[in-house]
Amino acid sequence: MKSLRVLVIDDEPPARRKLLMMLAGEPDIDVVGQAANGIDAVAAIEKLKPDAIFLDIQMPGMNGFEVLEAIDTEAVPLVVFVTAFDQHAVRAFEVHAADYLLKPFDRTRLQNCLARLRDARESMDSKLKKLLEEFRPRDYLTRVIVKSRGRVLFLNVEDVDWIETSANYVELHSGRNSYLLRETLQSLETRLNPRQFARLHRTIIVNIDRIRELQPWSHGDFIVILKDETKLRMSRRYRENLSSVWG
Repeated sequence: MKSLRVLVIDDEPPARRKLLMMLAGEPDIDVVGQAANGIDAVAAIEKLKPDAIFLDIQMPGMNGFEVLEAIDTEAVPLVVFVTAFDQHAVRAFEVHAADYLLKPFDRTRLQNCLARLRDARESMDSKLKKLLEEFRPRDYLTRVIVKSRGRVLFLNVEDVDWIETSANYVELHSGRNSYLLRETLQSLETRLNPRQFARLHRTIIVNIDRIRELQPWSHGDFIVILKDETKLRMSRRYRENLSSVWG
């Protein structure tokens, strides 16, 4: 399991020691440093580049919010505010804090906070991986060989409107024609350009350029209407795949 690198920032030594002791009992937490004031905190964040920081709000010289304003925007880690004052909670979440620990807190509350941090880091890693995959140069599939009425045809992938599973095959729909290809949908998806094709459902892939409109359906699902009036169901699980359509 990949360790979560954290930095503890608090001007009160007893509070800092207590949090450090509690974090020491977590096997996947790596405390990379600590700071006792805002100025040192800014320097430590930019030098150590932690995954997350536990940040006190009321500190002399520079408070927690000012620390976030001072650091390089590319170095902003996940933030957990740690404070004895609950009046800062609204502003904390306005700056997209991952959590807000109100002193005094126990180990159970801290573990709930760490669970949030792990989930948030995993989500960020997933989005970054997806982004890198989209921009990494690849030779995506441009043509497929299909059989139709005894003939062997070369079908341009850009001419495919949508694709669905069909037993041990996938069925490629292109205009009024459809063709069977002996391949799994999952395997074919890895060879298609994600900027051109998107998964709508565990059984359906669509050519994004063929989409005319999206209509809400039920339980978070949508109906995708193509330019030729074909209607396909999009599961809410795959909604993010059409981010380019949502704008």
